[in-house]
Amino acid sequence: MTGSATAVVTVVHGRHEHLARQRASLAASTTTAYEHVVVAVDDPSVSGSSVSVPAHPLGLTIAAARNRGADHALSLGATTLVFLDVDCLAGPGLLAAYADVVAEEPTTIWSGPVTYLDPPPPEGYDLSSLGALDAPHPARPDLAPGERAAGADPDLFWSLSFACSAEAWVTTGGFCEDYVGYGGEDTDFARVALRAGVELGWVGAARAYHQWHPVSRPPVEHVVDIVRNAEIYRQRWGVVPMRGWLESFAERGLVRRDDDGRWLLTA
Repeated sequence: MTGSATAVVTVVHGRHEHLARQRASLAASTTTAYEHVVVAVDDPSVSGSSVSVPAHPLGLTIAAARNRGADHALSLGATTLVFLDVDCLAGPGLLAAYADVVAEEPTTIWSGPVTYLDPPPPEGYDLSSLGALDAPHPARPDLAPGERAAGADPDLFWSLSFACSAEAWVTTGGFCEDYVGYGGEDTDFARVALRAGVELGWVGAARAYHQWHPVSRPPVEHVVDIVRNAEIYRQRWGVVPMRGWLESFAERGLVRRDDDGRWLLTA
């Protein structure tokens, strides 16, 4: 690596403008000691990618792509892995905060607060004033900078922004690659980590900002992926994830639940 032991892993399919803004936010960090590993998933037009992952007939292989990105980062000698969704802008202190907490407590996977941003003005987001937009998502803990908390709930784990030591990553074995497409792999990874003896924690200083894009509530365009991945999760862990989405789909007549507790597509 170029004098750095920290690697940022970002998985990309489309969202090229979001990636460009993320790169700019990383360049504005309080530290320049990092390597950016960009994993292009079925997208040969991504500029400056480090790893390419081919198409899959069932959808985007996000779980596998994160694993390939981590493999590449480790091959470069990274000792701290920071995973940042392509939609996320890094707060100025995010990289340094993750590097510090991972160095001090390397047997824990650490997640920072994420603020969902409103649509940007015509000139784009002002990276120098991201802190003024700070309003972390209420469904996750909002620790102040300087605070950290261990014992995080695995059901609240997001892969939008998290970091861990190389040793902790290897101990988990990475994301389960049975998951293809949207949903399920995040919480599965958190459960795998805990089962492997790796703790989960929150760190307030590692703040990220999710760039706005249109969304569906519930995400009906992903119903096939969510039903398939929910069943994979149920078979692995004995419980059904993403119940809120599944119940919303059921209200729309898109899915049903059978007598064995499996969620199925209605058509």
